[in-house]
Amino acid sequence: MTNQSITENTAPFREWSTWYSLRGALSSPLTPLVVLHGGPGVAHDYLLALEALAATGRPVIFYDQLGCGNSTHLPEKGEDFWTVELFLDELDNLLGHLGIAERYHLLGQSWGGMLAAEHATRQPAGLRSLVLSNSPASMELWMSEARRLRDALPPEQGAALDRHEEAGTIESEEYLAATQYFYDRHVCRVIPNPPELLASMEKVNLDPTVYHTMNGPNEFFCVGSLREWSIIDRLHLVSAPTLLASGRFDEATPATVQPYADLIGDVRWEIFEASSHMPFVEENERYMKVVGDFLAQYDGVMSTASAS
Repeated sequence: MTNQSITENTAPFREWSTWYSLRGALSSPLTPLVVLHGGPGVAHDYLLALEALAATGRPVIFYDQLGCGNSTHLPEKGEDFWTVELFLDELDNLLGHLGIAERYHLLGQSWGGMLAAEHATRQPAGLRSLVLSNSPASMELWMSEARRLRDALPPEQGAALDRHEEAGTIESEEYLAATQYFYDRHVCRVIPNPPELLASMEKVNLDPTVYHTMNGPNEFFCVGSLREWSIIDRLHLVSAPTLLASGRFDEATPATVQPYADLIGDVRWEIFEASSHMPFVEENERYMKVVGDFLAQYDGVMSTASAS
């Protein structure tokens, strides 16, 4: 934890509200970092280790995307409502509300990185740099790699997953236990899980609307509206300097991240050898140094798009 001040508030978004928390002060000479959580629909809590990036005086902004956490919940809304475009509009609205649209960094984790990459393809003038952490470039790659990781599980675990998915009994204790086995390998290898992660998971359980609608019942059984999502054909549009971060045991395997490395012009990639999907927890000190050093390079430099 840092000694930075914490300010919590909401930003009006259409007829709803987006909750956010600011570590530090926007008057700082350092460029603000906006953190985009995963899911979709997994509240910001599990990312709170990233507030260490505020230790140098950098403002760090967490927020809960619409439909989860402390923001407006809309459990009555269906698939046609929960779209990538909705969350892009919400992000733009938050940047404007905070008055930082002309100067900001973005760090997106998992789905948050997918959303951040979508934002970056629009070449916003104020985007100084982009961190895509544990994010796939397409759901086709994500699902094919999830299948490969599942096939590498002990036979009894993999068989339990297949059997209950085929039978439609994914609420069974055996299925949930096998799911947790996968998570302990490929989502977070810190056991027991840190309280911030447990808090996020509890909030999903209380209102799984967004997660179930866009993703599915869990991390590897992806049957939601994002199942055909891909950004691969638009990655050449990303002009901001980009850092890729992933874990050696990550469910976002190197194959799912590779298109970002191949197709973004100004890109570097750091793989955390002792981590899975949450290196900011699993290798906290190294992650903070890598990300902090990267952000510091671009505090006074506008993106290629804004300079052109």
